[in-house]
Amino acid sequence: MSRVVVTKEGLAKIKAELEHLVKVERPTISAALAQARALGDLSENAEYHSAKDKQGLIESRIRKLQEDLVQAEVIEESQLAQGVAVFGRSVKVKDLSDNSLETYILVGPHEADFDSGKISVESPIGRGLLGKKKGDTAEITVPSGTIKYKIISIT
Repeated sequence: MSRVVVTKEGLAKIKAELEHLVKVERPTISAALAQARALGDLSENAEYHSAKDKQGLIESRIRKLQEDLVQAEVIEESQLAQGVAVFGRSVKVKDLSDNSLETYILVGPHEADFDSGKISVESPIGRGLLGKKKGDTAEITVPSGTIKYKIISIT
């Protein structure tokens, strides 16, 4: 088993999603299955097969979230290394190809939200930034090629 690093907010997000799936989605899909079964012949019942597929996805997600909760390790601010790009830190970088500036917050996969600058430490960019210090250059391979970032600051 590998640990799942999260912040307090990330842990709350996992718990909230799990609760929603168990208390809302699971009963809803069960009702949809019962209704589809009532329509008769299941072999040609598209509603039934669609509901079964959705039920499989929901149950799979529930199992994954339950596993992640068991393996969750909440990281506190005081545990984080100073001056190094690690989980929980905000890293300001300069893209050396166009001199644009970006700021990323390194988070666990459950908290990742690229639009708000939160990237997973498991993503290519997140992995490429880990362990870097101010002034370091990170050469990161992403699906579209290679990105070179200069670390401007870490907070």
